[in-house]
Amino acid sequence: MSIVVIGADYLGIIEKNLYSLGIKELTHIDGRKVQNQNKINIPKKTDFVLVLTDYVNHNTAKMIKEVARTKDIPLIFSKRSWGSVEEKIMSAGVMN
Repeated sequence: MSIVVIGADYLGIIEKNLYSLGIKELTHIDGRKVQNQNKINIPKKTDFVLVLTDYVNHNTAKMIKEVARTKDIPLIFSKRSWGSVEEKIMSAGVMN
């Protein structure tokens, strides 16, 4: 599985735990830099996008939502805590 994580400067334990769930490829975009907010690109082979809501502004979240919708990629919004991320992923059913 391939995932794009948007938000947070550093993923910490979240990255390690995502790999332990079976993620093979992880792309992290911090979402803070203004010059990057308008040109976030989600690769075609992405299985789902995880947005860490504590670390992105409303305009960036809206833009990501639109890009994911047009590419028909599942989108998960979560706080930046492993418990919250794991709960959202499992309830969304995006993991095999």
